[in-house]
Amino acid sequence: MVIRDIVFRAGERTRIDITFVSNQAMRVPGLPNIRHIQVPQGFDVADNEIVRRCAANDLVVTQDIPLAAEVIAKGCVAVSPRGELHTPENIGGRLNMRDFMDTLRASGVATGGPPALGKADKQKFANQLDRWLAQNRDV
Repeated sequence: MVIRDIVFRAGERTRIDITFVSNQAMRVPGLPNIRHIQVPQGFDVADNEIVRRCAANDLVVTQDIPLAAEVIAKGCVAVSPRGELHTPENIGGRLNMRDFMDTLRASGVATGGPPALGKADKQKFANQLDRWLAQNRDV
């Protein structure tokens, strides 16, 4: 929710078009530049809609590494809610690590999950968002 609120505030401040895609209902501010598209439930339905709709230089916020790889391949910028910038140079390694961890979990190894989103993570995300907005304000 905190990351979504940061994006809402940025959209209100800059009037840049923002689209949220999810398979659940979501409340968004009543601004003409912020909208929500609800897709049906199902494996990767939301991800597939995001990939279908995104275009080069769009910013996609996702913690899903395979989705990040797909949008990067389309020329988009992908950033995690923790402010980690996914790039063509680092996404392959991140996909490999994700697959390795998936294999460990499938074999019964308890890998734990990521720590809770902290203040530093939120600030890092806000900084990445501001950097992208400054570079793409007139695009």
